[in-house]
Amino acid sequence: MSADAGQGPTDDAGAAAAIALAHALFDAARAGDTATLVRYLDAGVPFTLTNTAGDSLLMLAAYNGHPAIVRDLLARGAEADQVNDRGQTPLAGAVFKGHDDVVRLLVEAGADADAGTPSARAAAEMFGRTELLGLLG
Repeated sequence: MSADAGQGPTDDAGAAAAIALAHALFDAARAGDTATLVRYLDAGVPFTLTNTAGDSLLMLAAYNGHPAIVRDLLARGAEADQVNDRGQTPLAGAVFKGHDDVVRLLVEAGADADAGTPSARAAAEMFGRTELLGLLG
């Protein structure tokens, strides 16, 4: 076996296809394309997939207000308090954007209102989301 084994054009094409698929899945989470995301997750794509900023599929769905995707990812075992590279949690993202339905789902799943930087509680106070403070416990 040569030293170049596994580094040929076919591997480059496979890597490019995998990256394109990952981008498509991140876009599906952002856009609320539940059917596409679920199809690939059911086929074995890990629900723990993160982008280069450390944003999980759950973070992207929560931040963009897609409760069906959030519910599905939580049911698959997604970590409600997983922080991205900036120390932000899905709950803080949902609070910041004012997605009360997503906030409820994450709190019911055990998300910590005081995790992350800023925490969901701090974000609610900072951005005047007083209606969400009651949901955070």
